Amino acid sequence: MSLRLYDTGTRSVRAFEPLEEGRVGMYVCGATPQSTPHIGHLRSGVIYDVLLRWLRSSGYEVTAVRNVTDIDDKILAVAAERGVPWFAIAEGNQRAFTQGYDVLGCVPPTIEPRATGHVPDMIALMRRLIERGHAYAAGGDVYFDVESWAAEYGSLSNQRLENMRSAGDTPNEDCKRDARDFALWKGAKPGEPFWETPWGPGRPGWHLECSAMSTRYLGPEFDIHGGGVDLIFPHHENEIAQSRAAGDAFARYWLHNGLLTVDGEKMSKSVGNVVSLPDLLGKARPAEVRYYLAAAHYRSLMDYTDAALVEAVSAYQRIEGFVTRAAEVVGPGTVPRQVPAPFAAALDDDLGVPQALATLHETVREGNSALASGDEAVVRARLACVRAMADVLGLDPLSAQWNQTGGDDLRPVVDALVAVALEQRQAARARKDYGAADAIRDSLAEAGIVVEDTPHGARWELKRA
Repeated sequence: MSLRLYDTGTRSVRAFEPLEEGRVGMYVCGATPQSTPHIGHLRSGVIYDVLLRWLRSSGYEVTAVRNVTDIDDKILAVAAERGVPWFAIAEGNQRAFTQGYDVLGCVPPTIEPRATGHVPDMIALMRRLIERGHAYAAGGDVYFDVESWAAEYGSLSNQRLENMRSAGDTPNEDCKRDARDFALWKGAKPGEPFWETPWGPGRPGWHLECSAMSTRYLGPEFDIHGGGVDLIFPHHENEIAQSRAAGDAFARYWLHNGLLTVDGEKMSKSVGNVVSLPDLLGKARPAEVRYYLAAAHYRSLMDYTDAALVEAVSAYQRIEGFVTRAAEVVGPGTVPRQVPAPFAAALDDDLGVPQALATLHETVREGNSALASGDEAVVRARLACVRAMADVLGLDPLSAQWNQTGGDDLRPVVDALVAVALEQRQAARARKDYGAADAIRDSLAEAGIVVEDTPHGARWELKRA
């Protein structure tokens, strides 16, 4: 089976056929960093990271673009409220986003362009739209004329123009020809940052930047445009309108990930249920959090609960436990490029991660059975399969991402000390002094060291949180 993806534009699952054989251009709407990232942002980051990894694992050369909206009404409002420069808000929060993506093992995009660095591209796009009769300047702003694109406007979100309400994106509504027209450019206001344009000083509108930056790095037509389902309207609808009205074919496939709620409620600062990365890392390790965020199908609505996180932690630890024990018996080996056919088929079927994980866990069960029976050939084969699948999902327990140790690592010291204790325990068992053997094991457990008896002898590991 070749890759098939659900395309919001056609509301169907379509065979993926890239514009250029062997190459993929992918643009994902990134952060508007008016605040630090919450669990919904992180889920989106992990989802598109899995897609990127699968595309590359499938042999595609991928140019991945993820933008940063570093100038926006919300950023300006937060800056004014706190009495600090707008760029300090944007930069500080963007660093938190980058750190969050890094902690969760997300591959950096090929490029991460910022809106403020692409004003010339936006000016060029506005000029093309005005010349084609699809945009106009009024009151210091520049607006897209939706009536000029009435036949196609609303196609992505499956709406009709006559049923749409006012765009409500500027205080200068009386300057618009139609209340549904949306702002491409916002005229300068006292105390706000501005850039000079042929239509006066101002700053970018939200939608304009993505059209300008995606085509700047991927060309006038590219393969995949992704983002949250909440962006379908108006953001992505407006991107399509302004890009195609300017003469660009734009994105061929539109992917949208589902939203995330908390205990059945929408996240809200007023409710106090916003879940941040530090909140999650207080309950689980980064790899376990990544497993949790990746496990559900990307298009599904996901409801966060502590119980669901605990289940994900246990599931990841089953994978980790097998990989660790198997590597001790047969060595870690290398990660093969090829994954089992059922796993590949699952991901090729609209990125079916739940089904892919089912294949992974079945392989773990087979590997554990081989460990119990001492069949090292099967252990080696299953370990290779598990690591290959986990690697595609960014979850290989033996990867550098999840096995970072510094120069002051105390593992060798602890290993030597535990070895002495285990030798004493084995000697006690040999003389049938089981009380002493159990006491040694209990003392190690109290110190956070779990001992497991295997056909190959006793092994130990630090107790996981």
